[in-house]
Amino acid sequence: MLNVLLIEDDLDLAQTVVEYLELEQIRCDHARNGVAGLQFIRDNGYEAILLDLNLPRLDGLRVCEQLRSDGDDTPILMLTARDQLDDKLDGFRAGTDDYLVKPFELQELVVRLRALARRRSGQVRRLRCADLEMNLAARTVTRAGQALKLSPVGWRLLEALLRASPSVVSRQALEEAVWGDEPPDSNSLKVHLFNLRKAIDNPFPTTLLHTVAGHGFVLKDEDRQTTAQS
Repeated sequence: MLNVLLIEDDLDLAQTVVEYLELEQIRCDHARNGVAGLQFIRDNGYEAILLDLNLPRLDGLRVCEQLRSDGDDTPILMLTARDQLDDKLDGFRAGTDDYLVKPFELQELVVRLRALARRRSGQVRRLRCADLEMNLAARTVTRAGQALKLSPVGWRLLEALLRASPSVVSRQALEEAVWGDEPPDSNSLKVHLFNLRKAIDNPFPTTLLHTVAGHGFVLKDEDRQTTAQS
């Protein structure tokens, strides 16, 4: 079942949306204001967020900006009564993925929600795995606070791996992320991954970039996962 969060201060509308989504086999939590919404998101995992623009305590634009600044790539569908182009552009600049103007049809809401939930947001500004962080806006990579130098190819490889983490990325998907429809010779990816490993893992005690035999490559902190499971 799809699991989403609605951040909306109109309680009548919120009840209607939550009840309709349940009929569509979509579980929907509800927060009444922006601050509560951020707490819900930090405490739970969601596949998509329905975010009202005009919210008490912290408005929708600030909520969106905070999530993207934190590296949260959950897709966001912004709900608003404002239908001017400038309002929509403000939302996209803040990091929303789609817009739905009130009043809206609930069937359309469901269609857009399901489409968004099938992917992660491209609007995120920071990508993280353990103490490794990529700042997409500043074009910097750090690990444990130490700046790392990457080649352009290394950057694209790391971005693809971070966006997928902790899922495995196939060799073909990595090649497409870097070279598109014109993959290089078979040895190029191996060389660039070797250089990426040297940059992000060699100076540090914990290995993050792993090869999964027969499947591809993954960025994850195995020590932290083992600790969490024990």
